[in-house]
Amino acid sequence: MAEELTLDLEELHHLQSIAKRPRILSMISSEIRNLETEKLLKDVDSQPTAQTSDPSPTPAAPTPTPTPAAPAPTPTPAAPAPTLLAKGLSIPALNYATLSSFSWDQDDEKVKIYVSLEGVDQEKVETIFKKMSVDLKFHDVQGKNYRCAIPKLNKEIVPEKSKVLVKPKRVVVTLYKASKGNWLDLHFKEDKLKPGLEKERDPMAGIMDLMKNMYEEGDEDMKRTIAKAWTDARSGKSADPMNAYR
Repeated sequence: MAEELTLDLEELHHLQSIAKRPRILSMISSEIRNLETEKLLKDVDSQPTAQTSDPSPTPAAPTPTPTPAAPAPTPTPAAPAPTLLAKGLSIPALNYATLSSFSWDQDDEKVKIYVSLEGVDQEKVETIFKKMSVDLKFHDVQGKNYRCAIPKLNKEIVPEKSKVLVKPKRVVVTLYKASKGNWLDLHFKEDKLKPGLEKERDPMAGIMDLMKNMYEEGDEDMKRTIAKAWTDARSGKSADPMNAYR
């Protein structure tokens, strides 16, 4: 069992030397500490317990006749240590506090976002830059994890040029614009104004709505007049149903 733990530790140290992502490094370090503690406990348990000396002497056992030693078996190669997934280790879900308050400015070529946060380690910042979105994760900041995300930017950026710089009291995110120019906002905002919508609307629709209201609220004479004008308009006798009121 101790040999298995030693092999597991060697594999984890190897993974630690090649891992780069802060979250993976943290998980590997935690598992190394757990296995080292387990190995230490097993080493202590395997130590022989001191025997209390018996005051009465014990007669010496007869010396056994030596027998020829059997040939040592050929050692077989040790199986590779199981990986993290093979060992069935579960990856704990991380909780993040949302950073929704930040400032920004811009010039013709880039946008800068300023996040006020102290105690950030550059090596523990996880960034995901896409053409129209930004996702920043700050791990282990005074015992907490923080996240700052913009799911849809105002315009496209160049992800491979964008970067993050950690300063003592804030984090500066630089986004390079895919095309030069001024952004009206950092976030994408859909244009609710649809030019030409009123022009495309049937001009008779408003008149029909007006006649319907007048019919529902008018007296019997009004209803008969509107009904006749409506019928004439639908049959083509009158292009304008409001002629009856002129």
